[in-house]
Amino acid sequence: MRKVLFLPLFQMPSGHHQVADAVMDAIMERFSHVICQKIDCLSYWSKPLEQMISSIYMKWISVFPKQFEKFYYGHVYKKNDHTMDDFVVKKWPIIEYHMKKLIDAEQPDVIVCTHSFPSCVLSGLKEKGIIDLPIINVYTDFLVSDVWGKNGIELHCVPDQDTKAFLQNVHGVKESSIYVTGIPVHKAFLKRRIDHLMPQKHILIAGGNSGLGNVRKMLQQLPQNCTYMYYVLCGKNKKLYQELVKLNHPKVKAVPYVKSREKMNDLYEGADAIVTKAGGVTISEALHKRLPIFIHSSLPGQEQINIEYLKEKELLIPLNDAEAFEQQLKNILENDVKRNRLIKRMDEYVDSLEVKVDRVLADHFKLYRYETSQNQF
Repeated sequence: MRKVLFLPLFQMPSGHHQVADAVMDAIMERFSHVICQKIDCLSYWSKPLEQMISSIYMKWISVFPKQFEKFYYGHVYKKNDHTMDDFVVKKWPIIEYHMKKLIDAEQPDVIVCTHSFPSCVLSGLKEKGIIDLPIINVYTDFLVSDVWGKNGIELHCVPDQDTKAFLQNVHGVKESSIYVTGIPVHKAFLKRRIDHLMPQKHILIAGGNSGLGNVRKMLQQLPQNCTYMYYVLCGKNKKLYQELVKLNHPKVKAVPYVKSREKMNDLYEGADAIVTKAGGVTISEALHKRLPIFIHSSLPGQEQINIEYLKEKELLIPLNDAEAFEQQLKNILENDVKRNRLIKRMDEYVDSLEVKVDRVLADHFKLYRYETSQNQF
């Protein structure tokens, strides 16, 4: 029996957890004798510590975004010098001690990192000869930050061909260790959306857990007779849900927290476009569904880089606060040439993906001997 340990970071919902869950579900569905376990190392070491750090992080990016951005480009993603930045590990060697204790206690055969922090710590332990386990990086944004471990990492599952080239050219990673998997999404969202000919287009708006920022203002400015129907995913943001219900707009429908992936997929299937933050997982889901993507806001750091990169690739459209909200959507959705070009770019992106992460793990770590399902990859 084999054990695969997945390491995201923090307890709060995030793309790092979604990616881990997607890969875990794919493995466990086919290899029932393979144990998959997901652990947030911070809360494993100390729940109060994890709660304190995650709270500080969320307040930092929301209250002082410019300061966080400066920190991000100074330590996490240095634009002109992509040497690995392990200042936290160097300053607090006790982190390596606790990571070694976690590994000794859980005894995994393979470790999959969906966040840069555990990857960095494990890379250091491996370089020092303290551990000797295969480590896999699964990247959750359209970039590789300087914190991700590179030395001692067996496999890199990257979002696209450019990221593969970056690892090869900048960090000297062997081509044979890199797989273009895309940012993993759950199988519920892999099937391409079928275009539907409805008299009125439906627009899905996401980002409710952290608030919608300027989109809230845009919705409030929509005339009662606006063209499209808007479905707003409020997540667990009850205040936002209540505000939108109180707004009582005939073309704006507040959607409470959606727990079921099947229900979420139904919303994707019924939509003509999505307006969202620039998180890697949501974008990846929309790309697989071939759902036109409009960006209403981004967190400082990696989401800003996602926007810059994907805009250059013509895979999404950032919204402009100074222009009318619905008109910006119409400029694409009501223009067959522009819309078809956008969908074609999405087709090209999805076609460029080489293999799924669960297939990579199965091939490299001999999981087939534990296969119990007749399904094929």
